[in-house]
Amino acid sequence: MISTLLLFIVLGIFAGILAGLLGIGGGLVIVPILVFALPPLGIPEVHLMHIALGTSLASIIFTSLSSMRSHNKRGAVRWDIFKTITPGILAGTFLGSLSTSFMNTKILKGIFVIFLYYVASQMLFGLKPKASRQVPDSKGMFAAGSVIGIFSSLVGIGGGTLSVPFLTMCNITIHTAIGTAAAIGLPIALAGTAGFLWTGAGTAGLPPYCIGYIYLPALVGIVSASMLTAPIGVRLAHSLPVDKLKKIFAVLLIMVATRMLITIF
Repeated sequence: MISTLLLFIVLGIFAGILAGLLGIGGGLVIVPILVFALPPLGIPEVHLMHIALGTSLASIIFTSLSSMRSHNKRGAVRWDIFKTITPGILAGTFLGSLSTSFMNTKILKGIFVIFLYYVASQMLFGLKPKASRQVPDSKGMFAAGSVIGIFSSLVGIGGGTLSVPFLTMCNITIHTAIGTAAAIGLPIALAGTAGFLWTGAGTAGLPPYCIGYIYLPALVGIVSASMLTAPIGVRLAHSLPVDKLKKIFAVLLIMVATRMLITIF
């Protein structure tokens, strides 16, 4: 159990730094590592992706709080955007998390693999949307938030990989987009966690230490480390060449996606 907890603590260290540095919420790292780390602990394949997604979103509640506070101290959070996009985020994320109960692990893995390849290509080739519009009105923000929320719950992320490009397209500077995305990660994580708790409640065959689809040992280990390291990532984001780091991270994502793709067949 000690070695298992240490594994999750190490995972939390990386997740926290990445959340602050790249504005990705850490889920891109947390989900695949949980997929590989949980089966030896007795997690059945039928529940594997649901537990990985649910636990990832639950951990992002704490990671996003820490990252959000750090970005806010630097004045990098647009709270007006946060207020208008949150209703759509909550609705979309909860709906998306409920829909996972109708999908098996292979389908969810497939969705996640496609998403990893997409994110990796964006990072590797520096594909960025052009700032071609202004921030939409409340209806447009609800629609955008719903889409971001649905996809975030399906892949267990804090939404930064979707909300940062969206905000950039709306003429928001990159540091403000990252900071605002960190704040948006909180309602995503709250609604997604609620959905996975709901759908997992009373599910037969779940392992010990699970509440719904939330695996508590992983959650404790990840959270205990990520909350301490997220501010480090924020400081690095304002001093390191983030674009170069993203290309390195993209190569890692391609390797992870390919490894997960092999396990589907």
